[in-house]
Order: sequence, then structure tokens, then C-alpha cells
Amino acid sequence: MQPTTAPEPLSPKPVPTVVALCRRLVGNPVFETLIVIVILINAAMLGAETFPTVSDGLDHAFDVGYNVILAIYVVELLIRFTAAGWNVREFTKTPWNIFDFIVIAASFIPGMRTTAMLLRLVRLARIVRIIRFLPDLHVVMGAIARSIPGVASLAAATALLIYIYGMLGWVFFGNYAPEHFGNIGRGMMTMYVMLTLENLPENVDMGLKVSPWSVLFFISYTVILSFLVFNLFIGIVLNSMEEARAADRRQHESDDLLERLRLARQALEDAERELQRTHRDDRKPGL
Repeated sequence: MQPTTAPEPLSPKPVPTVVALCRRLVGNPVFETLIVIVILINAAMLGAETFPTVSDGLDHAFDVGYNVILAIYVVELLIRFTAAGWNVREFTKTPWNIFDFIVIAASFIPGMRTTAMLLRLVRLARIVRIIRFLPDLHVVMGAIARSIPGVASLAAATALLIYIYGMLGWVFFGNYAPEHFGNIGRGMMTMYVMLTLENLPENVDMGLKVSPWSVLFFISYTVILSFLVFNLFIGIVLNSMEEARAADRRQHESDDLLERLRLARQALEDAERELQRTHRDDRKPGL
């Protein structure tokens, strides 16, 4: 009996050249810099269009410029999709890819170009894409997202306090200053503006004409809302910023580990292919 030979292991599927090229292109800082420059040009064009002395007579030039920028965005999106191996699931793993696709695809909605306001809003939304290329803004956006629950609770408490003080203001000063405390709506608006301390002196003067004890009303409001609530808001934002920075550090450490594992796997695959080729050469009969 002839000895049976073990089947050769299947070699890993090689990455297409165009996919590897697009991956290197997407990871190239020069590529990101060029896209940022295009976004800034888009923003400059939108701003220049608001000046009649600049935009008058140049409507066609602006349209051509916007079309060229849109074409660049489409090519960039195709490059990123190719870098994902033409895999929709892999492409959508990055939330910014989804955002880019929505913003760019909105430009091709039928009837969009006939509505000037909607078209300008879509063009304006493209500028938001610059956040993708600024890592520090990623941290800021993450901090904003993390602070939403705490800020929402604080906003509800602030609205309740403004309502309470608005009602007290209506009770105390409704007959003396109806333009500020004539009803609950005006009272709440007055107290809301007073959060900035802008109208505090004139309101204190008005209250002193009613009663010297009205000073306690304004002092308590200033201490509780203008100082305490604002400091709590700052504390929530700072805490969210620290959490976002910590999450960003963990993400970078995880990405670095995955990159090292990917390089190690690639090296092993290359070594495996080399061994298979050497094995096949050794099995060939001598000349």
C-alpha cells in the first residue's frame, strides 16, 4: 500500500489588490488632509454665497463647484466602501460611514435641487463631516453624548425651579410689574433671562419698591440657579469629558492590539504560503 499523504491546508483567501490599495489610501494622512481641504472649500463657498456682492452673477460657477465637491465626496465614499471589501456589514460598523452615506445620498434625492433651502441644508450638513477627521472632536462629541442623561435631568430640575419662582414672582410682583410677572409665562421668561444675571439689578430695584424682603427672593434664586445649577452643569460636562477621554484611550489601545494581531496573522499567512510553496518544490522529481 502506498502511504496516504495528508491533504494540504487551504491557503487563506488573498485580499484583492484594489481593496488593499484602498485600505492603504484611507489610512494615509495625506488622503484625510485632502478631504479636509475639500470640506473647508465647501464651507468657504457656502459662506461666500451669503454675500450678494460675491454671489451675484456667479450662480453657475457655484453650481459647478458644488458638483465637483459632490463628485469628490462620492469617490471618497466608494474608496471607503472598497476598503471595507465591498461588505456592507463591515462598512456600516463605522458610524461615520453611515453618516457620510446619508449626507451624500441626500444630494441625489429627486426634487432636492429644485428646493434651494433643502439643498443648502444638505450642503451645510456635509461640513459636519469634518468631525470625522479631527480626533479631538470625537472625544468632545462622545462627552456630549454621555452628558445627555445628566444634563436632561438637570434641565428638568431647572425648569421646575423656574416655574416655581415664576409663580412666586407672579404672586409677589404681578400687580406691580405686569410686563415682567403679569402671568406665569412672563414670569418664567423673566426668571429664565435672569439666569444670565443681565436683568438682575433692575428687577432688584423693582422688588425693593414693593418690599425690602423681596431681596431674599432674588438672592435665593441667584444662589440656587445662577450659581449652583450652572456649577452642576459644568461638573456633569467635565465628568463626561473624562469618561469620553478614558473610553477613547481604551479604544486606541484596543485598535493598536488588533492592528498588531492583524500584522502577526498576515505574517503567519505569508509564512504558511511560503512553506506550502517550498513543500511543493521539494516534492517535484529531480531533473
